[in-house]
Amino acid sequence: MLYFIKNMVCNRCIMVVQQVFDNLGYAPVRISLGEVETAYPISEEELVKLRKTLVGYGFELIDDTKSRIIEKIKNTIVQSIHHNHDELKVNYSEYIESHLNRDYAYLSSLFSEVEGTTIEKYIIHQKIERVKELLVYDELSLSEIADQMGYSNVAYLSNQFKKVTGLTPSHFKQVKENKRKPLDEV
Repeated sequence: MLYFIKNMVCNRCIMVVQQVFDNLGYAPVRISLGEVETAYPISEEELVKLRKTLVGYGFELIDDTKSRIIEKIKNTIVQSIHHNHDELKVNYSEYIESHLNRDYAYLSSLFSEVEGTTIEKYIIHQKIERVKELLVYDELSLSEIADQMGYSNVAYLSNQFKKVTGLTPSHFKQVKENKRKPLDEV
C-alpha cells in the first residue's frame, strides 16, 4: 500500500519517517521522498495514530490526488537540485513531465492553482537555497557554483540571487547569520 507524506525533503526526513513507521509496527517495503510503501494497508484506526505522530515531526499524510501530485512535483525538484550532483541535462519541464508521467502544461497549471506560484519560481527559490548552502560551505568559487547549478554565467546567477534574497552572493557570504530556509518552507 502506498502512502504519501508531505514535507519530506531530505535523507534525514526519510530516516525519521522510517522510524515512525517502524515504531508503529509498519515496516516500510520502500521509502523515498514523499512516499512510503507498506506490505499491508494500515487500518483507519492506526492511520489516526500515524497522522498524529507524523504531525509531531512536521510531516503530514496526504489524502487527495491534487496534493499528492503537488508534493511529487516538489520532491522531484528538490531531489534534482539538492541531492543530484550531476548537472541536469534536460530542461526542468521535460524532467518533471518524465518523472510524473503527466503533461507538463497540466502539472504547471495545477501547481500554480494550488500553490499560488509557478513551478519556475519554485525551482528558482530551490536553486537559490542550494546556492546559499554552497556559499556557506565556501568550497567552490561563484563561477563553479553557477556552472554546477546550470546558470549560463555568474552575472545571471548574481542577478537572480539578489532578486530573491535582496543581497549579492558576496554580501550574503559576509553576513554572519546566513539566512537559509528549511527546504519545506521554500
